[in-house]
Amino acid sequence: MENHFVTSKLIRVSLHEVENQLELSLRQAFESLEPKLRPPFSLEIPEPQEYLELNKAIVYGVLCEPNSSKTHIKHLHALVTDGYAFFTSLLIGIVVELYVKLVDSAKIQLIWLTKEMIDVSSVGIDDLLVSLLRRIGSGDYGDQNVWLCSELVSLFLDKWDCLLEDMPLVLTSALYSFLRLLADHYRVLGVAKLENVKRLEIKFCVKMFREQLHLSLKIGRDLILLLQDLSHVSEFREIWNDLVSNHCSEIYQLKTSSRYFLLRITPEMETQLRFLLGNVKLGSHKRHQIWFLKKFLLGPEKETLLIDIVRFVCCVIHPTNEIIRSEIMPRWAIIGWLLELCRQNHHIERSVKLALFYDWLFFDERIDNIMNVEPAALLMVWSIPQYPHITHSLLEFVLHLVETYDITSRDIIVRGLTSAFREIERKGVIRSLDIFLTNPALATNLKKKLANLLSCHQVKVPVNLHQLSVPSKQTFLSSEANSKECSTKIVHTPDQKLDNSVENPAKHQIPAAIEARLSLLIIKTLALEEIKQSNTWNKDGEE
Repeated sequence: MENHFVTSKLIRVSLHEVENQLELSLRQAFESLEPKLRPPFSLEIPEPQEYLELNKAIVYGVLCEPNSSKTHIKHLHALVTDGYAFFTSLLIGIVVELYVKLVDSAKIQLIWLTKEMIDVSSVGIDDLLVSLLRRIGSGDYGDQNVWLCSELVSLFLDKWDCLLEDMPLVLTSALYSFLRLLADHYRVLGVAKLENVKRLEIKFCVKMFREQLHLSLKIGRDLILLLQDLSHVSEFREIWNDLVSNHCSEIYQLKTSSRYFLLRITPEMETQLRFLLGNVKLGSHKRHQIWFLKKFLLGPEKETLLIDIVRFVCCVIHPTNEIIRSEIMPRWAIIGWLLELCRQNHHIERSVKLALFYDWLFFDERIDNIMNVEPAALLMVWSIPQYPHITHSLLEFVLHLVETYDITSRDIIVRGLTSAFREIERKGVIRSLDIFLTNPALATNLKKKLANLLSCHQVKVPVNLHQLSVPSKQTFLSSEANSKECSTKIVHTPDQKLDNSVENPAKHQIPAAIEARLSLLIIKTLALEEIKQSNTWNKDGEE
């Protein structure tokens, strides 16, 4: 049988692989138009279709013929009529579809071409730069990845003036990426090839803060999350102290755009996560999870990726109501799985939990999306029937943040957490906060802390947290208790004075054994109703 396999000069392919259509179209254009790619060039204006084919041929020629690249690029400059838009779109397609397969010489040429496109301010160059930034893998210290990181941070430094004038926001994308990568690079000791990269990353990031602070702050509240992992680095200590002292409250109120969370997720990882959360049903998800784990998360150095994945799932993937009501694997389930993966590393586990609850701390219903806080809420609710320790762990963590995360912004955090809890109830994500406040599966001290937190903004909270009662018969904290200073320290609500207008429930006590059985029955019913409700709630207010 005749073998029609053609060796590509652009990408590495194996015999069993189907030909990539993008690579095939570029190669065919180059082969058919190769005579026209040599001087002297035609002075005639090409037809629209021929123009597109010439762009493809030139891209292929520059990437595969380094010695002729300057000739090809001069040809492009002479014939371009669309601001290099189509040419740049081809480069973006190559980065997204083919980068991992590109031969080494083509990768070098791709960076050279990118610099050329910056010099001519091509249409779409910002998207090309973002696509390249996404190609720097987290937790990957191989030669190719370290080389790409070094090349890109050098590019942003060398082309600083041009980028600042024409596309300043792409500098914020670079800042987000290199701050996140730098934190990973500082976790690794004894890797000599990272030392020069770290110096370049520090140089770029410090330059951004010193010269373009207003641009840096556009990242929003996740800027603090990024910087706190670098506060121990001498070059960032002063920057950290300045931001904490002068800008924290301002930054916390700025929601981070979802485009930043894509920066640390490769295109392949994004495709698989969207497939998991858009097509795979619960019950048949385990084999997909195992494949994802083997493909992207094997090795202790990959654990930091879990932080980025959680932020991506919470803030970027917002399923439709149709998917929410279906049997498709929900976001809370995959986040529960990711938390299980990092149980052995307490530092990573804490960082993953913080990534999960970060938007809760500063939640403002006027600007924040309820979908960003929905996964954590449902994970806590759905874990109660069989895994109450997960609910306990998450609730304990988020309440502990009130006193430990940023004590100078405690009022902001209390207001944010209270707003988040009330909004998930108001929007129907969960039917009632009673699932937490009156659940015998949760520790009494946690329920009291949550009750006290919710009481900080004149929110009604049941007095006796050990009992379930019909809503119309609930006993609430007195106005005197509500006027006290808000704190998440344990308050002894059952012993507080009752308002005279409320009948004392002690008059109607029932035997303890019967009360316990009734409470358990009601809690189980409430949990089932909660689960049913969470599958059908309306995402009112989604962006």
